[in-house]
Amino acid sequence: MMNDDQLSPGEYEAVIRRRPASTDTCLVRNDQVQRGQYPAALREIISLTEHQRARTVVEEWPGYQPTNLYPLDNVARDLGLADIWLKDESTRFGLGAFKSLGGAYAVYRMLEQHIRADHPGAEVSPRALIDGAFRELTSQITFACASAGNHGRAVAWGAHLFGARCVVYLYEGVSAGRRAAIESLGATVDASSPNYDYAVKRIAVDAERSGWLVLSDTAYDRYREIPRLVMQGYTIIAQEALEQLGDVRPTHVFVQAGVGGFAAAITAHFWEVLGADRPRFIVVEPAGAACVQKSIAQERLSSLPAAHSIMGGLNCALPSSLAWEVLQAATDWSVAIPDRASITAMCELAQHGIVSGESGAAGFAALHTLCANPNARAELGLDQHARVLLFSTEGATDRDTYHALTGLEPPA
Repeated sequence: MMNDDQLSPGEYEAVIRRRPASTDTCLVRNDQVQRGQYPAALREIISLTEHQRARTVVEEWPGYQPTNLYPLDNVARDLGLADIWLKDESTRFGLGAFKSLGGAYAVYRMLEQHIRADHPGAEVSPRALIDGAFRELTSQITFACASAGNHGRAVAWGAHLFGARCVVYLYEGVSAGRRAAIESLGATVDASSPNYDYAVKRIAVDAERSGWLVLSDTAYDRYREIPRLVMQGYTIIAQEALEQLGDVRPTHVFVQAGVGGFAAAITAHFWEVLGADRPRFIVVEPAGAACVQKSIAQERLSSLPAAHSIMGGLNCALPSSLAWEVLQAATDWSVAIPDRASITAMCELAQHGIVSGESGAAGFAALHTLCANPNARAELGLDQHARVLLFSTEGATDRDTYHALTGLEPPA
């Protein structure tokens, strides 16, 4: 007999609103979605007040600048849409992905808390830590996390920038290039776990034994504050996009979800800023790791028996409980795409001069897949009036993997 949180094939089919012909793409409408003003209860998770605090901190970091927002006019014309914009996170702080805004921001805020507890009344700022102030304290703090690559690199970068230590647990199958990128930042890396979920469990046990501070981007049980900080950092991406769009507003926003932190941050910020005029939100996942989609289908937080996808950053079996609180209310539709669709999208984006990794290209892939199905187009309103915002959440964070999937050489 299956566990309560697992759907049988028949039960799962019953909640799928569309299954486009000739693909294994699944589209599910969220019957719990809320419209109107941003719910007051969600401000305890993500809020404009905390966003402004995060942006004030991040703007002091060396190399901060908004990432590019590219209009894809030719693609919009080919797909019969009014506009498509793609925000490219491949240049974020030279790390190749959006994760630095979450992981490194949480590192800073945690160090700030420790310093103020040890030195009441101290003047703490990013510049002070970068210049070595309080190094006698920060150098004794070790941050620890489990990762598929990008989150670990972000935490390692933040620890390196602000004078702390870092330990990252990867897992078998994470590429040598991603491991090397983390180690180049001075972090200690362990890649002996068989999968991500096992790495998460191991890091929790080892951190407690060693006195490390666990910095996870997923919330569980009573572990909520740090993932909340991570998500708050991601809201900077949403605000940059709003400012770059000016007076124009998207009608549809596609957001990738692994554990859901990025998707929750983007949707929450747009919703709080735009209120009842917010766009429609479509959450994108791999077909082999659609844990948010399963949660939407079951109308409660649910896990998968296993996750299988080449999209490493999205290859997750259980959503963050904190992110789920937002996505349960904000998500209009969930779409799960096959791995091959992401590879095709990587190649097409390269033709437009955009280097996007397998997880980064997922939103672009989902848009193409849905536009190819008349029923899906009609349901989502992807017509000549639709203005679509996409995010390429990563570039070629591992050059060998990018080449193996696309046959292309990313720029040096």
